Amino acid sequence: MNFMRKTLPVLIVGAVMGVLVSVGGMVFAEKEPNKQMGTLPLEDLRAFSEVFGQIKASYVEEVSDHDLLENAIKGMLSGLDPHSTYLDKKAFTSLQEGTRGEFGGLGIEVGMEDGFVKIVAPIDDTPAYKAGVKSGDLVIRLDEKPVKGMDLSDAVKIMRGKPGTDIILTIIREGEQKPLKITITRAIIKVVSVKNRMLEPGYGYIRIASFQSRTGSNLRDAISELKKENKAKPLNGLVLDLRNNPGGLLNAAVSVSDAFLTSGLIVYTQGRIENSRMTFKANPDDLLNGAPIVVLVNGGSASASEIVAGALQDHKRAVIMGQQSFGKGSVQTVLPSGKHSAIKLTTARYFTPSGRSIQAEGITPDVVLSRVKLEQIDDGYVPVKEKDLSKHLSNGEAEEAKEKETTKKVNNDYPLNEALNLLKGINILK
Repeated sequence: MNFMRKTLPVLIVGAVMGVLVSVGGMVFAEKEPNKQMGTLPLEDLRAFSEVFGQIKASYVEEVSDHDLLENAIKGMLSGLDPHSTYLDKKAFTSLQEGTRGEFGGLGIEVGMEDGFVKIVAPIDDTPAYKAGVKSGDLVIRLDEKPVKGMDLSDAVKIMRGKPGTDIILTIIREGEQKPLKITITRAIIKVVSVKNRMLEPGYGYIRIASFQSRTGSNLRDAISELKKENKAKPLNGLVLDLRNNPGGLLNAAVSVSDAFLTSGLIVYTQGRIENSRMTFKANPDDLLNGAPIVVLVNGGSASASEIVAGALQDHKRAVIMGQQSFGKGSVQTVLPSGKHSAIKLTTARYFTPSGRSIQAEGITPDVVLSRVKLEQIDDGYVPVKEKDLSKHLSNGEAEEAKEKETTKKVNNDYPLNEALNLLKGINILK
């Protein structure tokens, strides 16, 4: 594949550094010539030196040179954008763990907003997900510690911890009159990147929770499984669920997009340095042979998710359905700094095939769905069905139970139900 033939110095497109840290492969950008640095600002360096000396001499407690310089580095990076950050030894190790899909923590992707920790998305089947944490929640306290004044890396360190220990998140949620307190038990997080099942005969469903190193190959395996479940017949349609997917690896997003495209541009990146300018094109291997696709997105769909949605939308290969996506259109490079640390630096913007930047804008769905809550109305009326009639013919208990379970999963999920109906409608109009 084209994207695999290149050395990729820029691979991180996860939403933001968080309790799940999205990271690229450990391929680092080459150092640029010194001429790129320009002339050093001597007056500013002199001011920095004076402040450094004043702190050493006058601060109420003694501070080591190492701590002061490390904090200075953190400050430089945090002042750039929400995604550039310093990674000490522990954070660097955690970042590497995140790409393998196994790490300790709560299972949420987070960023900063107005000095508070913002939940980008809870990861499927993690402690945070099961505890009821939702995309868009603002964390104002971690246990009893106010979040205001913390930088993101400090907040992440508090949220991470020994598996089996509890932490209380005090959050502000839209629609709630007062802050909510949610207790979450830390655990070893094992993220299953790709899940699949049949919705109905001929119609498949694939859920991608995050973009990891093996997501592309896992997607292909999932499609093969769906075809087998469909008795080796071609699928009539597929729902690709990217809701609350915070992103991950750039090459994984390219691989997923390439699975459904036969030609043309998938995504390209532009930045100041040569290594940040890359182009990714599709190979002629649509695994669905043109069968219609509906991609589900929401406000928790970020970065790599938006690359996939944008590519399929621009090529008119899929209908995008749901709510406006998160809007992260930048790419980060991991650059080593010393033996055990690194910096994660924003080095490029990415663009969809048509040249769109979704930075701070997001992907606008082709079919917009309002956020709704479906509740079953119990009016006491129970209609008589065939199965209630005396001596009715049985359809087989196992098959009946399976049908009930599939129907329940679809009907309890309004966007998924709408996606399935749209796929059926597209096939009728063919």
